[in-house]
Amino acid sequence: MHVGVMEVTLRLEGNSSLKGKRKVVKSILGRVKARFNVAASEVGGQDVYEVAVLGFAVCGPDHRILNTVLDNVLDFIEDNADAEVVDSEMEFDLFFPAG
Repeated sequence: MHVGVMEVTLRLEGNSSLKGKRKVVKSILGRVKARFNVAASEVGGQDVYEVAVLGFAVCGPDHRILNTVLDNVLDFIEDNADAEVVDSEMEFDLFFPAG
């Protein structure tokens, strides 16, 4: 089994409150989870209202499939979010469950 993770850093220009940030982040996370069936969460920058760091994870039998899924997630965020993607990092690992 392979595991793929991605961290995406967003700049929320024009955002002036944590309430406004929460609205944008919840919208992105909800739409990505529903569309791509990946685990998603805000993983950093929680106290900064102009930056959001989001984490995504997916597992499957082939790292190439996972790479495609995470690429599609990134493309979706770039095309549909009220935020600018300023950085993204992906990592893939082979995982052998016990048993």
